[in-house]
Amino acid sequence: MELGGKRIVVTGGSGFVGSHLVDRLRDFEPAEVIVPRSAEFDLTDPRSTADLFRTTRPDLVFHLAAAVGGIGANRLHPGTFFRDNMAMGLNVLEQARLAGTDKVVVAGTICAYPKFAEVPFKEDAMWDGYPEETNAPYGIAKKALLVMAQAYRAEFGCNFVMLFPVNLYGPRDNFALASSHVIPAMIRKFISAEDSGRREVVLWGDGSPTREFLYVEDCVEGFVLGAQKYDDPDPVNLGTGVEISIKALAEMIADKTVYSGTIVWDETKPNGQPRRCLDVSRAKQRLGFEAKVGLDEGIDRTIAWWREHKHDVIAAEKRR
Repeated sequence: MELGGKRIVVTGGSGFVGSHLVDRLRDFEPAEVIVPRSAEFDLTDPRSTADLFRTTRPDLVFHLAAAVGGIGANRLHPGTFFRDNMAMGLNVLEQARLAGTDKVVVAGTICAYPKFAEVPFKEDAMWDGYPEETNAPYGIAKKALLVMAQAYRAEFGCNFVMLFPVNLYGPRDNFALASSHVIPAMIRKFISAEDSGRREVVLWGDGSPTREFLYVEDCVEGFVLGAQKYDDPDPVNLGTGVEISIKALAEMIADKTVYSGTIVWDETKPNGQPRRCLDVSRAKQRLGFEAKVGLDEGIDRTIAWWREHKHDVIAAEKRR
């Protein structure tokens, strides 16, 4: 698909990943990029979603809108995460079918993989077991959309493709401690402690799990390549293929934020999935995708963004 001149809807386009994708799509002028606002279009509601498609008549949809959060948010809101992610996906794909939308690129999640999947995670292993319990509702809701996309392709000929990015991070990430993921949470905690003179930062678990991280701009490039080059039903992982322990990650971020105090591991809190690392060979073979920004550089960029914007973000939190 050539993106220039297309009408492109990006659900979740004002969010973390979506805002970076919208920036990237501006390179494809005269493409018209449309970002639906939740105040106007509620994607959990079928009629409101139908209004969106009737109003915008998109050629291409990137479905990025999601209810997301870290382990704490997943534990607090498992029903909400399942309901809202399932509803949004059902409504977007059904209305795209009815509208005859040329293509939909759906963002999946690493949380869809089994808790004890063989590392590195291959796409074909997605059904080999149950996801890690703390984020299973979110992961299963997203995995169900893969089934829907494949079923709609088989019965209705819909060109729905689904990409599964690993843990994402970067500028504009969610830094709210109640719902953030691990990298922004660590950055905020360490900088806050250093700024206030606190000598102790408490982190969840024991630091032993491993994670793989993908810089947000690399993820966006994977989505663009998926829209341009990929028209098959098979899921595709997006990642770097490199894992790091949470303990090593904490030490890296502490060093980069010049935090010199103590890190305390709260082992009463869950670790989450023991290991996460993707097999990224399919993305390279079918999309020509390879991540360009390493973790060291990506964390530097993310820390710099937080230092520049933290006062504005904290002030906005207080106004809510």
